[in-house]
Amino acid sequence: MPTVSIGRDRLFAALGESYTQEDFEDLCFRFGIELDDVTTEKAIIRKEKHIDEEADDDEEIIYKIEIPANRYDLLCLEGLAQALRVFNKKQEIPTYTLADITKDKILQMKVKPETSRIRPFIVCAVLRGVTFDEARYNSFIDLQDKLHQNICRRRSLVAIGTHDLDTLQGPFTYEALPPTDINFVPLKQTKSYRADKLMEFYKSDMKLKKFLHIIENSPVFPVLYDSKRTVLSFPPIINGAHSAITLQTKNVFIECTATDLTKAKIVLNTMVTTFSEYCERKFEIEPVEVTYDDGKSYIYPDLAVYDMEVPLSYITDSIGVSLEVEQVTSLLTRMQLHAEPTEPSDNQCAIKVHVPPSRSDVLHPCDVMEDVAIAYGFNNIPTRSPASIKPLPLNELTDLLRIEIAMNVYTEVVTWILCSRKENFALLNREDDNSAVIIENPRSADFEAMRRTLMPGILKTVGSNKDHPKPIKIYEISDVAMLDESKDVGASNRRHLAALHCGATSGFELIHGLVDRIMEVMAIPFVPVNDNTGYYIKLSQEPEFLPGRQASIVVRGKQIGNFGIVHPQVLNNFDITDPCSFVEIDIQALL
Repeated sequence: MPTVSIGRDRLFAALGESYTQEDFEDLCFRFGIELDDVTTEKAIIRKEKHIDEEADDDEEIIYKIEIPANRYDLLCLEGLAQALRVFNKKQEIPTYTLADITKDKILQMKVKPETSRIRPFIVCAVLRGVTFDEARYNSFIDLQDKLHQNICRRRSLVAIGTHDLDTLQGPFTYEALPPTDINFVPLKQTKSYRADKLMEFYKSDMKLKKFLHIIENSPVFPVLYDSKRTVLSFPPIINGAHSAITLQTKNVFIECTATDLTKAKIVLNTMVTTFSEYCERKFEIEPVEVTYDDGKSYIYPDLAVYDMEVPLSYITDSIGVSLEVEQVTSLLTRMQLHAEPTEPSDNQCAIKVHVPPSRSDVLHPCDVMEDVAIAYGFNNIPTRSPASIKPLPLNELTDLLRIEIAMNVYTEVVTWILCSRKENFALLNREDDNSAVIIENPRSADFEAMRRTLMPGILKTVGSNKDHPKPIKIYEISDVAMLDESKDVGASNRRHLAALHCGATSGFELIHGLVDRIMEVMAIPFVPVNDNTGYYIKLSQEPEFLPGRQASIVVRGKQIGNFGIVHPQVLNNFDITDPCSFVEIDIQALL
């Protein structure tokens, strides 16, 4: 989940109250967020540069607050402080309005048809009479960065551009031109670049080079102009230097180009609802008309309130607490949701919820129910065991087998489900037959495939604990992955049980005894070979075990596992010097 870094003193000033760290942690918990860390700006810099210095007493305290990934309205101090003030009943829920502008005075954005070849959508708005100081300005820029990393998916879905409107002249046009036709001075530069040369220039820029791939292979690049052909923005890469906002900026023009119109609307609404607090007319946003080549025009931002009707019984039954309608509406108000009771229908009470444009996360009655539960307080909800929930048979069997093997003095280990291809095959003396589930874009060679067996993880555990007193007796019950064409994802999980004995002797008889004990507790009798009413063992030829010192386990005519003395070459591959015996069973086959 995203983490927002906010100065403690500024946050408390915005909340109108100071808190101890313990009290603020409690407030965060009650609101459904978490105080993740307490640090200072200089401490962060020292950590990044590996500088060993003592902290100064006058360093500003920074709160790192973890918030839900879908709460875009909480990604900066302004949104978070406002939400907490409403939650604490210190502020009414804001009402966002569009400025009343006549048709002839509304700003125009004309969209050329070529933009459909690369980034077809654009939404715009204006914040009039904004008052910036350094902290507000930094928060404004930081919110854009947070949105770019989050909902905008690193600018691939939406790119935000903010401009000093007083330096521009409308109407504006959104175009897509060949790279050689675009020339402008980019932000923080002093000379003009042609678009294709600018792309080359930014390949050495640590921050911007990660966005070049979004458009670099396109025959046309998106660009925004004002009526004097001044470049506003070269999305999704960089804004123009001419319209850069400063602390003196009073009128901010915001444009969001996108490949996803829904997300563009959410991003624009988040920007304008959050910072309209600093406008001369509080919470008022000036609209912009966007006109496409087909003649269709749209007014943005869309600040319409979304109405949702939620049955009271759905809320109370889901939470497990009996609440009156008035209680629920009061709790929703604390979560920035206007709510009112509706006329009962079929003896069913319902609540009409008015979702503001700042709460794009509220999509379903379950979101309303969650907000009621948060405002009510999770700690105030009585604990109970739902009667309808029963453990899955496989999980129930897993838990029973864990207890049984632990009673045989084996210690449980939990290893990675990802491994390397070598661990799946070569290190186990097996040929790589492409039967493993392979990760398409692994971050390292150690995690490039899903394990087909629990054996590599257990052997790595022993290899990393050679100094542990012998014997080492460990086990694991976890999933492995198998290719499976019958599944829509091409693979399926199987639950396996594995155990290993490592000591001065191989302990083969102990592993054999563990197999017999597992079958005994599963009430599967030992039967003669080829008798399909119980289980028997037969000689096997698996390359990871010593020839002649291994066996297959057959239950009701189906082979479900193997055990034996681990081959010396395999032990050497995992840097193990003592003999080992190992067993692995597919316990799903026992159900």
